[in-house]
Amino acid sequence: MLKQFFALVRGRSYEAAETVVNRNALVILRQQIRDCADAIAAARRAVAIAIAQNEQEVAQFKKLVARIDDLEKRTIAAIEQGQNELAREAAETIAMLEAERDASGEAQKSFSTEIERLKRIIRVSEMRLRELQRGQRIVAAVDSTQRLRESAPGSSLSALKDAEETLLRLRTRQKQIDATAAAMAEMEQSGDPAAVSEKLAAAGCGAPLRSSADAVLERLAKTMTKPA
Repeated sequence: MLKQFFALVRGRSYEAAETVVNRNALVILRQQIRDCADAIAAARRAVAIAIAQNEQEVAQFKKLVARIDDLEKRTIAAIEQGQNELAREAAETIAMLEAERDASGEAQKSFSTEIERLKRIIRVSEMRLRELQRGQRIVAAVDSTQRLRESAPGSSLSALKDAEETLLRLRTRQKQIDATAAAMAEMEQSGDPAAVSEKLAAAGCGAPLRSSADAVLERLAKTMTKPA
């Protein structure tokens, strides 16, 4: 029984933790992407340091080669002059410098190989990071859409429906107001003798109440054709 109880506790703890992780998966993903970006930035700094160190090693190698070349010339001169002890001392120094030169050459090869390997890793990591960032933007958009679609009554979708109904009521009311105003204007004109006369004149019943442009032109033309 005790084992079952512990199993139940572990099971509940696991399910609770899994529920928390699922609810906050997007937040966790964003933090993981930030951690990846920080790690890549640190790797880039490490590569920059390695390149600088390699450049120092190259400069040291060139100095060693120049010193060896100079000592060899001087040693040959000492041998030619019969200064054997001095020539031997110089030869020992040359041997030591050659060993240091060879070690520097091996260090350069190691640096170059490691730098190229790190550069490849960083390039691949940056590509994967950009893909993660694109994926994060997509899942964030999908998550927002799903939350909108799964909203309960009274939330976003319900608010949209309420707003549409309010807009419809406003438009219907405005149409009613316009129709009422037109009907009122019609009723006012129907009881006005002047308005009735204007309607009859406009329909061609009787003489026009106002001069039209055509009538004015006709009158002026007649005036011009009269003898002086």
